[in-house]
Amino acid sequence: MYDAPFYQGSGKLKDKVALITGGDSGIGRSVAILFAREGADVAIVHLDEVQDAGDTKAAIEKEGRECLIIRGDVKDASFCKKAVEKTMTRFSRLDVLVNNAAFQVHTADIEDLTDEHFDETLKTNLYGYFYMAKAAIPHLNNGSAIINTGSVTGLEGSKGLLDYSMTKGGIHAFTKALSSQLVPRGIRVNAVAPGPVWTPLNPSDKEADDVATFGSKTPMKRAAQPEEIAPAYVFLASPQVSSYITGEILPIVGGY
Repeated sequence: MYDAPFYQGSGKLKDKVALITGGDSGIGRSVAILFAREGADVAIVHLDEVQDAGDTKAAIEKEGRECLIIRGDVKDASFCKKAVEKTMTRFSRLDVLVNNAAFQVHTADIEDLTDEHFDETLKTNLYGYFYMAKAAIPHLNNGSAIINTGSVTGLEGSKGLLDYSMTKGGIHAFTKALSSQLVPRGIRVNAVAPGPVWTPLNPSDKEADDVATFGSKTPMKRAAQPEEIAPAYVFLASPQVSSYITGEILPIVGGY
């Protein structure tokens, strides 16, 4: 559930431009739609899900805003630079970067975690965030925002997601460190740390029995929907409502 029919925009991002990695589905898609509903034009980066990206674009345009689709791999520094350049060419500005693209595959035992798997996780989830931020920052101005997608696994760890948990903890630290660097420039940097969420990523490598109980261990006894997470990104993106917030990790985990 991503289109949040209950959510009414109020111009919090009027005429802003946002660049969202992993914007084709899940949390990224819902964030893109709500940003558009708040008045922003949106560029979305995706890896290879062409149909999903097209569906997201149609949903953004339904909100009356423009959408630029950029296909590529955030592990590639040159691609990240080109993605920012394409956004600037199309919209002539950049106000919000959402680092959201991620790689996640469960591994029960550290001895089964291959070098290739470990490398893919770290390069997508950490290098990708670093490359995108490095490319975007020269174009961001006072009042701009960077929002990183962390995870409850970065706060508590997850025995089946050793490498993923490492990267999410790293993203939280990256958020805090980068926020300190960018305070003098008026650029805020925060992270959202979701708990279990119904996105394509989470059930992609699970058996049916495991998916059936996904999120049931939270106090709310269920996983979140993307549209329940996305408003937090609006909050952190808009200087109207979060001008004094930077370096924070916002957990949305269904209760502790």
